[in-house]
Amino acid sequence: MTDRSERPKQSRPVAVSEALAGYLKRAGLARRVGQAQMIPDWPRLVGPQIAAVATPESITPDGVLFVRVATSSWMNELQLMTPDIMARVNAGRGPGRITTIRWLLSR
Repeated sequence: MTDRSERPKQSRPVAVSEALAGYLKRAGLARRVGQAQMIPDWPRLVGPQIAAVATPESITPDGVLFVRVATSSWMNELQLMTPDIMARVNAGRGPGRITTIRWLLSR
């Protein structure tokens, strides 16, 4: 006969998303995943006009976002818009904030 104290503890079922979020947080990856999620969200965050000429390329662990821009005139315009774009990109984003945007001219 098995003693009750030797049985594994029963716990409530957990949603996969909740379990994954917990794992990412414990593993120290939640911030990087939050940063990476900004890339597929880019068109929604900046709008179709900017998304058509500027493509996010990468994000460093310290939050520097590199964005490739189609023309130098657009790059100048986006540099002037950086504070507004930063606010949109970071709105509602807990971990994984973007600290700086570096605009890169496409070749």
